[in-house]
Amino acid sequence: MTQRASVKDVALLAGVSVGTVSNVLNRPESVTEKTRTKVEQAMAELNFHRNASARQLRAGVSRTVGVIVMDVSNPFYTELARGIEDRLAADDHTLILSSSDDDPRREQRFLRLFAEQGVRGVLVTPMASTAERLGDLRRLGIPSVLMDSTDPAHASVGVDHVSGGRQAVAHLLDRGHRRILFLAGTTELQQTRHRLRGAVEAVTAAGLEPGEVLKVVNLAVLTSNDAQQALVEALDSGEPAPTAVFAMNDVVALGVMRELRRRGLSIPHDMAVVGYDDLYFAAELMTPLSSVRQPMRQLGWAAADLLLTGQAHPLFEPELIVRASSDGNL
Repeated sequence: MTQRASVKDVALLAGVSVGTVSNVLNRPESVTEKTRTKVEQAMAELNFHRNASARQLRAGVSRTVGVIVMDVSNPFYTELARGIEDRLAADDHTLILSSSDDDPRREQRFLRLFAEQGVRGVLVTPMASTAERLGDLRRLGIPSVLMDSTDPAHASVGVDHVSGGRQAVAHLLDRGHRRILFLAGTTELQQTRHRLRGAVEAVTAAGLEPGEVLKVVNLAVLTSNDAQQALVEALDSGEPAPTAVFAMNDVVALGVMRELRRRGLSIPHDMAVVGYDDLYFAAELMTPLSSVRQPMRQLGWAAADLLLTGQAHPLFEPELIVRASSDGNL
């Protein structure tokens, strides 16, 4: 492999001192145009790039931010990361993106690596025990922000998921549904607990009994295959079938819709479906998916901004987007 060109190599080719090359890099106004041109030509010829890591170590300030999301393959987290990237780029920062896979040991390993690299800070979509692991970073002087979370004891940016759950279930109740299956995440997830609270509030506000209207199935993994299997079990249980499904996210909703089509059931006439996130594909499906829209990019942008500036951001409000999967008139 070709050895990376150094400042000394540039100085030798340009016929100037190492100090002059340093001035061109850091204080170009202090160097004559003729000398600056010679140095820049030497840099181009050698394909020279400054060693940002070494520079940051000397300055004692990193321009790298560590980011840990649940699963970067989920389009929700891809959009979140894009918002983070946009905000960091405005201040010439970069990000290192990783997935925890909802595994505390994996998350701990990334946090340790970020600490070793001396990152500027860490952004993380948390598990139940994440806050404990962030204590080591805090003791090292590395700040952190929780994303898609509301935690009064820690810097965080979040969405009002109680409102989101309330909107989704109120809509299904308005369409006459009285047997609603909520395919949720694990109870350790704050999003699960808040969306369920909103769903219960909607049922109670309609003068109905939550235990009679809502059936909750907690999925260990939020994939379309797991969601499809959960619906198979619900429909084959011998109990009265649900007439509507509120899915924890749009990926879960895809698994529900796949099974309904496999059985030849009509959406929404035989069963209505509402997802969550409003990912890019929701409006493009054969039966467009109703979904609770989250401001994914704005959420990521706000988290990065909070890390860099300390400026708090208000709780984001989700919005139900009604499409044909829950409304036969659309």
